[in-house]
Amino acid sequence: MTMLSTISISADQSRFVAFAGYLAREKGADLLLSSSGYPAKTPSVAGVHPMAELIIEKDTTPDEIKKFCFGTPALTMGFVSYSYGMKLRGVASNKASDFPMGHLKKYEATAEYHPTTNQVVFTSENNPLITELTERLAALSDAAPKMKLHGLPHAPPAASLNHAEYKAGVRETLERIRSGHTYQLNLSTRFTWNCPNLDPLALFFDMRNNHPAPFYAWLNSGSSRILSTSPERFLRVTDGHVLSQPIKGTLKFDKYTPELASLLTESLKESAELSMIVDLIRNDISANCTYGSVFVENHKSVFAVDTLLQMYADVHGDLKKDRDCLDLFFDAFPGGSVTGCPKQNSMSIIEELEPHSRDVYCGSVVVIRDTMNMDSSIAIRTAAYDISTGSLDYWAGSGIVVDSNPASEYQETLAKAEKFLTLGGQ
Repeated sequence: MTMLSTISISADQSRFVAFAGYLAREKGADLLLSSSGYPAKTPSVAGVHPMAELIIEKDTTPDEIKKFCFGTPALTMGFVSYSYGMKLRGVASNKASDFPMGHLKKYEATAEYHPTTNQVVFTSENNPLITELTERLAALSDAAPKMKLHGLPHAPPAASLNHAEYKAGVRETLERIRSGHTYQLNLSTRFTWNCPNLDPLALFFDMRNNHPAPFYAWLNSGSSRILSTSPERFLRVTDGHVLSQPIKGTLKFDKYTPELASLLTESLKESAELSMIVDLIRNDISANCTYGSVFVENHKSVFAVDTLLQMYADVHGDLKKDRDCLDLFFDAFPGGSVTGCPKQNSMSIIEELEPHSRDVYCGSVVVIRDTMNMDSSIAIRTAAYDISTGSLDYWAGSGIVVDSNPASEYQETLAKAEKFLTLGGQ
């Protein structure tokens, strides 16, 4: 049986971020970096030297994924793509994509930063490796990684749905809503840049330094480098207690003032978006939670990220004794905030209206500790860079309800993509 050793040393967040940059650059580490001050904050994790990997394919079953994650005590980190969610929900696609349906890893060593204690916890069965890593952390200054950002694109991106096409998609969605096929639907577009000289890791840290969020993820998968800057938690399980924090409702601002929150919370359209998705999430988790344990609190709470106000709620529950965190995850996946409701119908319409594959976008980045403990994000505000082609993809979308305005929904997608659309001074 694998015997894991742990050691803890004191370090503040800035020193851990500098250490994470070193691990990613020099050791090829995968990262989940959380920033404080957000309702969905989580411990930051760096995974070094993958010792086991699972590439999720179309025929990979949830039971096989559970066996990989729970078969040994080491932490699992990686992503599950939206495409795998389509398989789980029985939504077929003929779109070509070489992107994996998921990629999960276990590591020879992990380092976790816990902001409440300012402790970095190293875990490994390789004691010399722990010694090497702790000594390296102790030797670092507590400055952010110094990486020169270069290779940014100099031309505007190509969009899978341009301005006119996106508005046409919104109008078609409104017809489907009026016909009763969906109540709310998340329609996205994909932006693609050609930037063969880009340093994606430098871009990742530049984004984090200038646009912090609770679920920044840097993941290596084949020739792809995933840069997720998500503000949204999908599902967290803590000793069997479930928390989902769906985001619905967006307000762009130039200068934040506290009074702006009421503009968002008093909007009937934005409130309807959130309420419908909260009901969907309640239903999604109820099958795996004990009767009477599911409840909602902090409904229509607001936080700021980038230059956006976002509205969210906390949905709680308690896992049944015969269920584990991945039973919950796969029964609720993909998250309702990025599909719409009813989920399967909305996903089928999305597949029809969107000309692109979502791949990792709207999937989930996961950290799985054991059967009763995990955390996961919704992979929105997410990009994928292919180091073999020099292509950078970024997706953005908006939630459409019956009183949506096509022009306003398109502007919302641009607001969510702004920090990427302004790359290279565009």
